[in-house]
Amino acid sequence: MLWVKSFHVVAIIAWMAALLYLPRLMVYHVDCAAGSERSETFKIMERRLLKAIATPAMIASWVLGLWLAFLIDAWDMIWFWAKMIFVLGLSIFHMQAAGWVRAFADDRNERGDRFYRIANEVPTVLMFAIVIFVIVKPF
Repeated sequence: MLWVKSFHVVAIIAWMAALLYLPRLMVYHVDCAAGSERSETFKIMERRLLKAIATPAMIASWVLGLWLAFLIDAWDMIWFWAKMIFVLGLSIFHMQAAGWVRAFADDRNERGDRFYRIANEVPTVLMFAIVIFVIVKPF
């Protein structure tokens, strides 16, 4: 079980790092002219971050997390289901961020830097809630 838990934590760290960095890239990307060399560089960075790190880390987090849930028989623990609501929210945020990456790739972003600055805080709030439910287990 400790091996599964260790790899789960590593996957979560990678996923969170990517979700915290991706909107920050977009904050800077907004200021670039469409088609410029700088814009094209941001497109590559965003795509690679999403496809090479964020998505595989999300999948690994889910697989390893569910494996852990089976190992500890967490299905009747209220803290586990509360945590899962926030993990689902993080997954939805991930999918939304993938949509933003596609919008930038197609030069059709319509949002400003303020939107992405605020979006950048969403994974932090969700992470905070997830950690509290896992460590404190308030229910």
